[in-house]
Amino acid sequence: MVIWQIWRHALGDSPSRGPIRQMKVRTAAGLVLVLLFVTAGLGARAADESEKDKIEYLIRSVEEMDGAVFIRNGSEYDRKAAAGHLRVKLKYAGNKVQTAGDFIRLCASRSYLSGQPYTIRLADGRVLPAEEYFLARLKGYQTER
Repeated sequence: MVIWQIWRHALGDSPSRGPIRQMKVRTAAGLVLVLLFVTAGLGARAADESEKDKIEYLIRSVEEMDGAVFIRNGSEYDRKAAAGHLRVKLKYAGNKVQTAGDFIRLCASRSYLSGQPYTIRLADGRVLPAEEYFLARLKGYQTER
């Protein structure tokens, strides 16, 4: 509806088909394109921020776990070191990570160098594959919202 109003306003009610009318058509078309690109960009930015929030939530879930140990390539890391490692991997992954699912798959599940899966030993002694842990946390995040 807004696009139609912009179009009608830019063209006016003049029936002439001369150079002035052609210039008005071009101007209106340009305005419509700009409006479409701006609104599409805003939607994409909102989605990006939502995914960034989910990723940060996942990293914080590890960082705030009491008594848990993150196991990477056979070595144990405390929660702060684990969160730091995940943030570094996220930074280096760059544009490959667009969603929280991408983050889990590309950064939080396994070692890029060895291919070994990461695991998390919880305070109660249970050991979970990191991918399973993060997928469960993501599902919990989505149901909380």
